[in-house]
Amino acid sequence: MKILKFIFFTLSVSVVAISCKKEDALGNVDNIPGLGGDVWAKGPIDDWIYANLTTPYNIGVKYKWDQSEVDLDKTLVPPMEEKVIPVMSAIKEAWINTYVVEAGNLFFKKISPKFFILVGSPAYERGAVKLGTAEGGRKVVLYNINSFRIKGMPGYTVRDTSTVIDMFHVIEHEFSHILDQNVKVPIEFSAPSASSYTSDWLNVSKQDALDEGFITQYSISGKDDDWAEMVSMMLVHGKPWFDSLVNSINYTGTTANGITAEQAKARLRQKEASVVSYFKQAWNIDFYNLQAKTKGAIDQLLF
Repeated sequence: MKILKFIFFTLSVSVVAISCKKEDALGNVDNIPGLGGDVWAKGPIDDWIYANLTTPYNIGVKYKWDQSEVDLDKTLVPPMEEKVIPVMSAIKEAWINTYVVEAGNLFFKKISPKFFILVGSPAYERGAVKLGTAEGGRKVVLYNINSFRIKGMPGYTVRDTSTVIDMFHVIEHEFSHILDQNVKVPIEFSAPSASSYTSDWLNVSKQDALDEGFITQYSISGKDDDWAEMVSMMLVHGKPWFDSLVNSINYTGTTANGITAEQAKARLRQKEASVVSYFKQAWNIDFYNLQAKTKGAIDQLLF
């Protein structure tokens, strides 16, 4: 099964391995969660998930800890249970509801992933922070849940907005892959940028990627993620932000790949037009309406 991964670039990190000493006590191993035999009694969180996600959209959420669902080779922590309803409620407001309003219940029930797994901490890979993965178009893993705070939650500050926006960036990125799996994105989207794609994206700066006509560093890694990054970044940041980003490209001469500033701007505008056309032709969705609703819903959660 094909696994689609979304990774946020960050500063290089050090990985420290911690091994058990021979004298470490094993403790009580009779009731280790996830090894079988444990039974979880349903509570208010499960009732909320069933009423708000499972019944209307057939979406399940796994928040009880089971590392076999994620990265066995990573040091991860479970999600705090008090974060589950705020996280999933925010996802319902800014992702589910916006698509349902623009495309209808039937579209969303048919296309949406059906299983979310929540992880408390981020995962680190190749000097990058991994904040989400999607598998087979049906399962999405969201990391760093314990850092989630929105307006009205204890301890919330404006600094928390980046964590929330990153989470929606992950969701929109992965969902755009799912849309592509169901109705393929036309080759015209990536054709003008094909000469600049590189698997060495971690060594490309944000500015250098922009100067080549890519919305993020990760988008320069290949056509599939170029598409997903264009859709997700435009949705979570809004049209004025995108227009400002394009207009900020202002350099003389050419890049190492021979791209001028005007060509870089043209690449981004061409990809924007391709996204808008695809959403309308493939799904009968007005992308700009969806964009305004998504950005507005996220802003309501944060400000």
